[in-house]
Amino acid sequence: MPLSEDVIAELAARLDVAEKTRQQIGHFSREYPDMTAADGYQVQRAWVANKLAAGRHVIGHKIGLTSRAMQRSSNIDEPDYGALLDDMLFADKAEIPAMRFIEPRVEVELAFILGKELSGPGCTMEDALAAAEWVVPAIEIIDARIRRVDPDTGATRKVFDTISDNAANAGIVLGKTRVRPGDIDLCWAAAILRRNDVIEESGVAAAVLGHPALGVAWLANKLAPWNETLKPGEIILSGSFTAPVFAAPGDRFVVDYNRLGSIAVRFA
Repeated sequence: MPLSEDVIAELAARLDVAEKTRQQIGHFSREYPDMTAADGYQVQRAWVANKLAAGRHVIGHKIGLTSRAMQRSSNIDEPDYGALLDDMLFADKAEIPAMRFIEPRVEVELAFILGKELSGPGCTMEDALAAAEWVVPAIEIIDARIRRVDPDTGATRKVFDTISDNAANAGIVLGKTRVRPGDIDLCWAAAILRRNDVIEESGVAAAVLGHPALGVAWLANKLAPWNETLKPGEIILSGSFTAPVFAAPGDRFVVDYNRLGSIAVRFA
């Protein structure tokens, strides 16, 4: 049985408090063992609605769990998604306040900036590429308002928890280099992530579902049953092609995307 509207509202309120107080909360999936992905998205939407009512604005969407390794670890067979809000956007070379987050981690992605509306069902990779005006290198900052590991049982959170937690999204940094989708072979876009001058991760964008634009098309199709479309000007984070790297106060990250330039940020 789906979660009731009252329970959904309560869980969304808990997430809001956890984020504001920087105090993690327990697994919703443990409290509600019959919880489904649909329930998780209802909680996520309720939480985002609370943020919009408080004055925030949607600037785009993120797609997560796009690699097969991450899907196997979460026991799922498709990605998840969340909302990007205006207060999540940081500039390249910014000093990012570490105290804003609970346990921030950094991921390497490509962002698609849409020039046209994109909608499903039946949206294809070709449709996504045609709708994108620009492709931009990006860093996603993820966080965990819900504990990643339950301290009592040792169980890791389920995908329903992560979906509820806005797919773990907390921040985004866009690079300054913009290319048209057809200017480079996006599958072979590569990046090297350094933390404090040490290479921590590297990868190529083909790890994202075989082609990063496939994630954008997938999202358009997933939003269609909600009568929602991807709008011109929105930022779509297509999914990480590296494992997440923890960030602590004082850490400096530099991500080199070769032809797409680089992004540098410091957690203060």
